[in-house]
Amino acid sequence: MERRDSERARASLLAQRESILEKATPMRNGELEIDRDDSPDEMDVALAESNQSLAGRILERESKLLSRIEEALERLDQGDYGDCASCGEEIGVKRLMAQPAARLCIECKDEQERLESRSD
Repeated sequence: MERRDSERARASLLAQRESILEKATPMRNGELEIDRDDSPDEMDVALAESNQSLAGRILERESKLLSRIEEALERLDQGDYGDCASCGEEIGVKRLMAQPAARLCIECKDEQERLESRSD
């Protein structure tokens, strides 16, 4: 991978990380907690609980992405960013620009998704 491509990937990863952290802060600080005293009826409480559940799922998903971003930044520092974790071949630059935290080349990712769809 060329140096300018790795610099673009690093900038993209850092921007994604910052965006996730900014969005996650209100959820982590409990700003979405339910206050039953503020909810006049059961429908409001049910809606608030549903929203809180959704926020929890989003936070979990974003946490996983954040972890993948941190791993990608480590791979950049170690010099093995852009290598497929499955076959070891170089991941295409276009794929990395679209998905900077990608760990698999497109062929290995397709195979992984085929195997996952069979097990469902």
